Amino acid sequence: MSLKKLGNRTVKLLNPPSIIGNYTIVGPKEGDGPLKNYYDQILDDDLWGQESWEKAESKIQEEAIRAAVDNAGLSIQDIDYLISGDLLNQIVASGYSARQLGIPYFGLYGACSTMTESLALGSMLIDGGFADNIICATSSHFSSAERQFRFPLEYAAQRVFSAQWTVTGSGATILSSYGSGPYITHVTPGKIIDPGIKDASNMGAAMAPAAMDTLIHHFRDTGFSPSDYDLIITGDLGLVGKSIVLDMMKKEGYDLTGIFTDCGVEVFDPQKQDTHAGGSGCGCSAVVFNGFVLKEMAKGRYKRVLFGATGALHSTLITQQGESIPSICHAITIDINSE
Repeated sequence: MSLKKLGNRTVKLLNPPSIIGNYTIVGPKEGDGPLKNYYDQILDDDLWGQESWEKAESKIQEEAIRAAVDNAGLSIQDIDYLISGDLLNQIVASGYSARQLGIPYFGLYGACSTMTESLALGSMLIDGGFADNIICATSSHFSSAERQFRFPLEYAAQRVFSAQWTVTGSGATILSSYGSGPYITHVTPGKIIDPGIKDASNMGAAMAPAAMDTLIHHFRDTGFSPSDYDLIITGDLGLVGKSIVLDMMKKEGYDLTGIFTDCGVEVFDPQKQDTHAGGSGCGCSAVVFNGFVLKEMAKGRYKRVLFGATGALHSTLITQQGESIPSICHAITIDINSE
């Protein structure tokens, strides 16, 4: 019999893990965006001395993980498990990063939802008594994802307004059974929602219904209302998806005005940086969460945050066969108090 289940889908952690360390690394374009003062390291060159974009992404993730461990005052040997993922085929950026680190490794693919998926599963492992220290990390790279999911970089394809710009960056979070918070107290796993959209340049519209589904189930399961949170942040819906979620949630009786935003909206200035509908990629929610959200919680601006990253679970192969784009959203509650 489950002792920690709330309602239909949510888990209330009885021994909630504490976030004891984190780190972010971003590329030059991200470092020129509105959140530049929140990142720990901004690269001058997003190839970072490597022979390919894919190798650069793996290095970015590896170094973010190592720095997060240092930030937590731990050593690599203190870590029980690494849970990480990325956008590339066979999550090679994460696999090759894990090869260098030598930590027992669980590889995840949840597309852009991978940051909250890793935090959710890591929290449940610690709450269950299976580990004391876990690293949760994701990464993405504009140049590696662009040529895998869209067009060769040299093609210089014209972008429609609804298209988003893949973030170059990585964020890593250290969860521990020890520490003084902030804590991850609730986990609401998502389920696949497919509104039938086939346009791979309109990820926001494809993922918005999944975000709404998870948010509604979270509120129903926990009894919380939007006003119980200082910030509700999704990722990466961008400008299009954020607008859709606001409208759909209001029709369902949930007014998110003033407390809701999206990592894809916050990471870039679309007017100055020509990023159209905003940011995307596994690294987007990772760097916004580990940079902006956790640093503002440390300052006391936010005491309770609902973080729900979204992912479009498609590939170029299957969309070329005429399939639609199934999506998912996993949500977690981060609270400065453990109760």
